[in-house]
Amino acid sequence: MQRTVTRVLLALLGLLTAVSGLWPTLSPMGFYQDFPGFRHGWVSMDSVFDEHLIRDYGALSLALAATLIGAAVIGTTAVARLACIATLLFTAPHFAYHLAHAGHYEPLDRALILGSLALTVLVPLVLLFVPGRKVSSSVTP
Repeated sequence: MQRTVTRVLLALLGLLTAVSGLWPTLSPMGFYQDFPGFRHGWVSMDSVFDEHLIRDYGALSLALAATLIGAAVIGTTAVARLACIATLLFTAPHFAYHLAHAGHYEPLDRALILGSLALTVLVPLVLLFVPGRKVSSSVTP
């Protein structure tokens, strides 16, 4: 079984991922123009509108959210680690792209973008190495 802190972090990461997945799935143009909902529209500042790409991002984020929340609920070390690996396969290249293409953002926006994306890599990376709890076998002789 996983530690409570691991389960909470998986659930929190899953909920945040669900929010960032629902928005582009339900309102691709709204997501494109207004994400993150404060400051400037980060997506619209980066590229042209592509509804297919934005909906795919939303759907992938929802699938990842389901995996993270499911791992938190199931609570086994193996499932938690699998969810972390799946998250890293998505977030590490996403972070790397923005790290290489953030020069056109204002300094505060750049820091917010790169900082938030760094957390999406750092949290699952750290959770991969959190040991699971030992299950005690209460067998009476």
